[in-house]
Amino acid sequence: MITGKKYKICRRLGDRVYNKCQTPAFSRSVAAKKFGGNMKRRPKAKSEYATQMLEKQKARFTYNVSEKQFSNYVEKSRETKGVNPAEFLYKSLESRLDNVVHRLGFAPSRAFARQMVSHGHITVNGKKVNIPSYQLKRGDKVSIREGSRTRTMFKDISEKLKNFPMPKWIKFDLEKLAGEVVGDPALAESATLFNLNSVIEFYSRT
Repeated sequence: MITGKKYKICRRLGDRVYNKCQTPAFSRSVAAKKFGGNMKRRPKAKSEYATQMLEKQKARFTYNVSEKQFSNYVEKSRETKGVNPAEFLYKSLESRLDNVVHRLGFAPSRAFARQMVSHGHITVNGKKVNIPSYQLKRGDKVSIREGSRTRTMFKDISEKLKNFPMPKWIKFDLEKLAGEVVGDPALAESATLFNLNSVIEFYSRT
């Protein structure tokens, strides 16, 4: 049931929004459904509003947050003085604890990372934190709770993380299975699937 819903969202927003959709088989199924197998068929042009709405939905579903949460992030980004709203929004989303758990390779998806945090498997600076939206800052250290390391979900985790690509703003200690936030997420250095400037413009309409 959940998988079917995710596939439907991926068909509308793009095949990289969820991990389950990042397969050649899914891409072929999308082509068959949209174009009857004809990949050369030209898609209809979208209005500016529709394009901005699409970018907003891509970002929201990518980070697995509700509309209310997402709009609050955007509002704070727009109201904070002396910052680039798109940069601030990106930093806010990337600095969520569940996102960092995913970035560290502890969880294969943000949805799974959210569950890990909610169930108390993750610590911040040695203390258990079960709030997925918890905002991390420079100097914060994220690790798997000692009592959770023997669980099946973390089996062979050290081996899996040996060559895992970490963001530049996170320093990872493989021996301690801990990541430290050592910088700020930079939008210019990211490979996002969406345009956050369009997202800011979408909310500026209201």
